[in-house]
Amino acid sequence: MVYCISDIHGHYELFCRLLDRLKFGGGDRMYVLGDIVGKGRESIRLAKLLFSLPGVFCIAGNHEYDMLKRFRALTEQTGDFERALDGLRGDFEDGHLLDAETVEGFDSLPYYIETEELILVHAGVPLADGRILPLREAAREQLVYDRRFKDADVLPREGKCVLYGHTPTRYLTGRDEILFYPRADGVRGSGRAADCCKVHLDTGVYLGGVLGCVETETCRCTYVRAF
Repeated sequence: MVYCISDIHGHYELFCRLLDRLKFGGGDRMYVLGDIVGKGRESIRLAKLLFSLPGVFCIAGNHEYDMLKRFRALTEQTGDFERALDGLRGDFEDGHLLDAETVEGFDSLPYYIETEELILVHAGVPLADGRILPLREAAREQLVYDRRFKDADVLPREGKCVLYGHTPTRYLTGRDEILFYPRADGVRGSGRAADCCKVHLDTGVYLGGVLGCVETETCRCTYVRAF
């Protein structure tokens, strides 16, 4: 199985419950589309788990991008890696777990992943007349900060399906559920992600306590709730 999820935001225990629900393992793959850290209480613990799990592939979101910018600024100000690292630890409730290896893990994250049928990104991709422009030419800021791509009238009419997060779907629909934009009727629940224009993954875990993921071959969604 291939799963996609975004915006876990440090909700370590809830994510572990999701893995148990999925019975994740063996040859399964999971793509985590950014915002691993921030808002939740166990950001670093979650990152360490994700970086260690076989079959899990992460990309950077705006929270990782901002964290790395802050770390570089601290390093430049102090002239000392360890002092900068110590300063960064103060940004997280479990910051005592942050070490150089984990920072290097964040720094090595790509800003998008492209498969044969899918584009995986945190916030959005550049479009021109409904066509997806080459991602290698896109600014990182667009890939992690874009708020326009989420809108219902912004549709990549040609090319691969784009899976993304960044903005909780409740702000569009009032519901903490994964949102599909099918190319044709009847995709949800029975089709494939590749049959959609785009799939919006951010279930707003830090707002409503709902964390969800989608299995890309069936569009089957799995959710866990904090309360």
